[in-house]
Amino acid sequence: MARALIVGCGCRGRELGGQLRARGWQVRGTSRAEGTLEKIAAAGLEPARADPDRPGTILDLCGDVAVVVWLLGSAGGEPALIRAIHGPRLERLLEKLVDTPVRAFVYESSGGVEPGVLDRGRTAVLDASKRWRIPVALIDRSPSETRWAERAATSVTESLSA
Repeated sequence: MARALIVGCGCRGRELGGQLRARGWQVRGTSRAEGTLEKIAAAGLEPARADPDRPGTILDLCGDVAVVVWLLGSAGGEPALIRAIHGPRLERLLEKLVDTPVRAFVYESSGGVEPGVLDRGRTAVLDASKRWRIPVALIDRSPSETRWAERAATSVTESLSA
């Protein structure tokens, strides 16, 4: 049974996690907020406190994970933080994932974050794939699309066979 780590497991992350669970996956979801951790657990997912601005907190959770899902395409917060988690923090994490059991990385490349910021993240993920031969997938559908979670779950599942 494969395990996914969803970084940014808010409402849509919990929906994606439910779709993955229905496909036989174990799912761990992250949040910085205690209230969201409780919602993750209530959704039947394993909650874990982590901060995408601190890559080490993500790496600590990767020991038994096959796929990391960077579900932050609609993340809110200070513009500098958003640029960092789709730029240097993401790049640092990707460098370190090579030394973990993680076998694929899925990046949400659409959402409410400024398109240029998402483009930088997409480029970092694709560059990491070429450099370290990490299989990657992009979730490029708008979060408002019908069946978003089902399609995102397919991207996660197919990332392992890339």
